[in-house]
Amino acid sequence: MGSDYVHGYAATERARLDGQARTLEALLHSDTVYPAGARVLEVGCGVGAQTVALARRNPGMAITAVDRSAAAIAAARSATAGLANLEFHQADAAQLPFADGAFDHAFVCFLLEHLAQPERTLAEILRALRPGGSLTVIEGDHGSILFHLESAAARDAIAALVALQRAAGGDPMIGRRLYPLLGSAGLEEIAVSPRLVYVDGARPDLAEGFTRRTFTAMIAGARDRALASASIRAERFDAGIADLRRTAAPDGTFCYTFFKAVGRKLAM
Repeated sequence: MGSDYVHGYAATERARLDGQARTLEALLHSDTVYPAGARVLEVGCGVGAQTVALARRNPGMAITAVDRSAAAIAAARSATAGLANLEFHQADAAQLPFADGAFDHAFVCFLLEHLAQPERTLAEILRALRPGGSLTVIEGDHGSILFHLESAAARDAIAALVALQRAAGGDPMIGRRLYPLLGSAGLEEIAVSPRLVYVDGARPDLAEGFTRRTFTAMIAGARDRALASASIRAERFDAGIADLRRTAAPDGTFCYTFFKAVGRKLAM
């Protein structure tokens, strides 16, 4: 993640990312498995929330994690203290400081959505990946959101964050584009699977962990920037956040879809 990361690097955002990773770990990573001895490159590691899950689930691999932000790298080192076979580098995802074919596998989570040129970053990751190596990409899609009770104010608050991300050059609906993106990058054997989070009154843990503390907290965290952009009025934004929190009540529902894509670099 770069300095234009729309959510920022405040302590509250680090806590949100850590909570999100724990809440979604089984959904996103149950099939993220690497063999012992594998050299795995994680690009855009941020504060290390996903790095922790990868390292814990694959203790025999060696992870090299990269991010542009020095603050994020420092947070990631702290989050992964005590875990073995990890090293961190501060570097641009589009200019990786590694030799061609240096890694057996590469992993990217919640990065491409923030990039103006995701194709350029994919090309650089593939350069550092050995022939026949795999690339795993996980992204969300803010166009997949469904909830009850329906609220126009909540939709407007979400739209304010979407507008901020687009203004920064990103694509908050990139999940639906993963298959063509990886195909254009030259990957083969591409498989994309939707990972749906559905929350209702029978899932109070997800209502708290995902609806309130992950998704609604993400939208609420953009309040100052959204108001500064004049895309929404304060009272409308705040009403939207209140209505999003309301969807986590026992009679509410919330649904969001992540997309996980896995492809293989053409073997020479």
